[in-house]
Amino acid sequence: MAASPPPPPQPPAAQPPPPARGCSPLPAAEPLLFLATLSLGLQGPLATQYLWDRLGAERGYSGPNASSPAGCGNGSAGDDPLRQEVEALVSRWNLYINLGGFFVGLFSVTLFGPWSDSVGRRPALVLPAVGMAVQAAIYLLVMYLQLHVACFLLGRVLSGLMGDYNLILASCFAYVADTSDKRSRTFRVAILEACLGIAGMLASIGGGQWRKAQGYINPFWLVLAASLAAALYAAFCLQESVKQRKPAKLFTLSHYKAVYRLYTAPEHLSSRRKLALYSLAFFLLVTVHFGTKDLFVLYELGSPLCWAADLIGYGSAASYLAYLSSLGGLRLLQLCLEDTWVAQIGLISNISGLVVISLATTTPLMFTGYGILFLSMAATPVIRAKLSKLVSEREQGALFASVACVEGLCSLVATGVFNSLYPASLHFMRGFPFLFGAIILLIPAAIIGWIEIWDSDHDYSHFSDASLSPANG
Repeated sequence: MAASPPPPPQPPAAQPPPPARGCSPLPAAEPLLFLATLSLGLQGPLATQYLWDRLGAERGYSGPNASSPAGCGNGSAGDDPLRQEVEALVSRWNLYINLGGFFVGLFSVTLFGPWSDSVGRRPALVLPAVGMAVQAAIYLLVMYLQLHVACFLLGRVLSGLMGDYNLILASCFAYVADTSDKRSRTFRVAILEACLGIAGMLASIGGGQWRKAQGYINPFWLVLAASLAAALYAAFCLQESVKQRKPAKLFTLSHYKAVYRLYTAPEHLSSRRKLALYSLAFFLLVTVHFGTKDLFVLYELGSPLCWAADLIGYGSAASYLAYLSSLGGLRLLQLCLEDTWVAQIGLISNISGLVVISLATTTPLMFTGYGILFLSMAATPVIRAKLSKLVSEREQGALFASVACVEGLCSLVATGVFNSLYPASLHFMRGFPFLFGAIILLIPAAIIGWIEIWDSDHDYSHFSDASLSPANG
């Protein structure tokens, strides 16, 4: 009978469930995404302005820089060949730096994404945060030691090898998919995207004013600190969302095959077709978003706008404010409209805003364009949620790996197309890349509308078949 007491101690083996109870109420992905976006939001505009000042000084350009737009508004400034040379040079270096980082990141993200489905999300969040910290440290060395700006490319490639910001974004959305049901997923994704807006807005306003007061080096220390804080949070504070973890090899082709099978599996053919179409719509939408965002600072620095660092900060904050206004608009519109039509309204807002920005020659008109973009980010959470609902729970990891792959490809294509288009169109229309982006967005609007109409016809045909069958016989 003394042997029977041992069974009671075995119930403590049911202690794994308590951690799960503590995990579900904690939206643990949001603080990490906030820190990573704060780091990226500070780094992007500051790096472009640093390139402008540094390359302009090397070329002997003594005209207005990122801090001092005096005299830029006159008619001759826009035709200054030396100024146009500096603009084209900065655009090309942005192209080289972004191409290098995103081309490497395109392959590393699709490697780490499916791997995290087995080993857990935390490793796939720690690595890219460390990579972003390494990049910030190299940028600081360039500024302290006046190293060649090509070292910016080295920092970006090293960050890309570890997944870069795209892997953080993809892993956070996978984390939300792991911890939410299909009903609430669209809004949960929108909340996560709103974190992008809050962090980006703070970074833009603070970065512009800080840069104007103290230069580039001090703000970049915050970039480094935010990246390190994100890495530490992922390593020590984040609760794992993958319940059944198992060891998995990292360097294997099976991770890439998992993404490939997602689109080629023979079962549920209509779902696979919609998956491909929604992925195409997402690709075009995010490509335009990345491409135009890369050019906002250059467009604002040049004639006739000639913005200083503080106005550039306000402009970036206005563009990030669209994340918050889109979240509120999404929540309100969901009360009376299907998600598909919410996405269509978001695309209309995006197209209209880009058209106005492409024609902006004054500061009020530029901010009017930013204002019209207030619902421009409503389409992306809808598409992400629809993609997630098209696959089974067992395929969520592979799905978000493919979304990460698409997003990496978006950055690659956007950087190549828009940064090449901008210097080529300077002579006939400075805002042409924004007009080009608005035209491209008509394609995802058509795709999403066609899928909705096709689904409605499909449901109606099923209803008609049912009403004509056995009961009427």
